[in-house]
Amino acid sequence: MTLSVQFLTMASMVLGGFYLGIINDTYRRFSIHWKQNKIFTYFMEISFWLTQTMLLYYLLFRVNSGELRFYVFIACLLGFSVYQVTTANAYKQLLEHIIRIGLKIYQFIVRLVQVLFITPIRFVIHLLIVFLLFIGNVLLTIIRYTFRFIYVPISWVFQNLFRLLPKNIQNNLHKIAGFYSTMENILKKWIKYITLKRR
Repeated sequence: MTLSVQFLTMASMVLGGFYLGIINDTYRRFSIHWKQNKIFTYFMEISFWLTQTMLLYYLLFRVNSGELRFYVFIACLLGFSVYQVTTANAYKQLLEHIIRIGLKIYQFIVRLVQVLFITPIRFVIHLLIVFLLFIGNVLLTIIRYTFRFIYVPISWVFQNLFRLLPKNIQNNLHKIAGFYSTMENILKKWIKYITLKRR
């Protein structure tokens, strides 16, 4: 490995360590949201470090074909230390500021969607329900008055026809009507009894 490649390797690993400090603080900031779920926390930790290791090794592979030397680890640790001493506090404040801006943008988008889409859709659905209920009430009113209009003359005709029948036929019809009424009451009582017994 030539001197220029070694220098480039050192510089790349210092930058890689600096990057590792940034991405580690970013991960730690967001990891508080899933700390309660231990299985998911373990999964995220393993995935995070595997991903960062592969990225750093890919960087090393691009620079010196993946040759691992002791100074590679020293350079990476140096870059991480430089970040912690010089930039960590400033980056954490910047990250919090970015998160606040992101939350405000998210809240604005949610409100915008609420105003432009959800509220009008709810209003239209409400109007549709009110309209359907109104139509239903109108139809029921029409059916009720139509039934009354038809029922009253027919009832009057049958009552007059019934009065014209001989007395013995009228008595028989009364008996039949009374029999059916009695049977209906008995059935209702039995159904009520069976229902209460099951409870």
